[in-house]
Amino acid sequence: MNLDDFSDLIERPDGGVRRDAEERRERFAVPVGALGRLDELGEWLSAAQQSVPVKAIERPRVVLFAGDHGVAELGVSGRAAGTAHELVRAALDGASPVSVLARRFSVPVRIVDAGLDCDPELLPDAVVRSRVRRGSGRIDVEDALTAEEAEQAVRLGMRVADEEADSGTDLVVLGDLSVGGTTAASTLIAALCGTDASVVTGRGGAGIDDLAWMRKCAAIRDALRRARPVLGDQLELLAAVGGADLAAMTGFLLQSAVRRMPVVLDGVVSAACALVAQRAAFRAPDWWLAGQVSGEPAQAKALDRMALTPLLDHGVSVGEGSGALLALPLVQAAAALAAELPERVREPAGDEPSQDPEPAQTTA
Repeated sequence: MNLDDFSDLIERPDGGVRRDAEERRERFAVPVGALGRLDELGEWLSAAQQSVPVKAIERPRVVLFAGDHGVAELGVSGRAAGTAHELVRAALDGASPVSVLARRFSVPVRIVDAGLDCDPELLPDAVVRSRVRRGSGRIDVEDALTAEEAEQAVRLGMRVADEEADSGTDLVVLGDLSVGGTTAASTLIAALCGTDASVVTGRGGAGIDDLAWMRKCAAIRDALRRARPVLGDQLELLAAVGGADLAAMTGFLLQSAVRRMPVVLDGVVSAACALVAQRAAFRAPDWWLAGQVSGEPAQAKALDRMALTPLLDHGVSVGEGSGALLALPLVQAAAALAAELPERVREPAGDEPSQDPEPAQTTA
């Protein structure tokens, strides 16, 4: 597998349709610019759907990829290593922020176990049946995955994207359920942006103290030494310092772009996967929205590199797709406004007031 092949498969949203949507917007009774960024969102959706007026977002879906990361053994996370299955269980039981929001917005949630470190019997078969491996390697001293596992994980993400597109999903909110995932994500972003560990090291969704932050920074520094020699190959990079869940998310993002299925990114983990995907296919980010600012410095660097401006900044750092899901009503509102606002009424030409010609002047 060569991820660079995606560059030939992904096209940008239809520019001609977007121009038609912009022209239609100019005819609205509401002045152009009065709706702020909602205008831009409506036009982007029109181009993605190849439809003017834009169609309503009626079948959104939350897709969460789950995995444990061996680097969490170093105490770099606010959660104990190997406990990502507890996040999955909370989401399944409706007791996590993302499940509460999804229930409120009537959006189904799909959880895919790419690399949880737990007995499969602890979770439903629908979640664990696609697991690539049990946990990912400790990226500061070893590869997260073998080359074969990295390809298997990418293909898993591609398969999930195809399943969602085939089932009629018209927009995906993408997130992760991981322990140690922000460390791997920050390493990927630092490697691809050419920055030092201290620049990208944040405190994660669960929050960590200063001592844990220093351990995390050191782990990213050591992982970066292992990442830099394989920067020329995205699949090797994911195998070296990514993880099964991150590789699967990367495959999902690339195949979603192939299938013309828009995706809303959540936090630093999805941003890191998007950055890897952009390296493989430069047109792919045109199919993504940044849902929210997570407060992670690595996320800010990745979004800046991809020229993606977050829709929301509410200080939501819990992860799990929650912040991106909060942006969904905004996207749906943009679609509704673009589709339903009336155009200005034009007066018929015959009703225009006539002007009598000036009387001819005569000379004596």
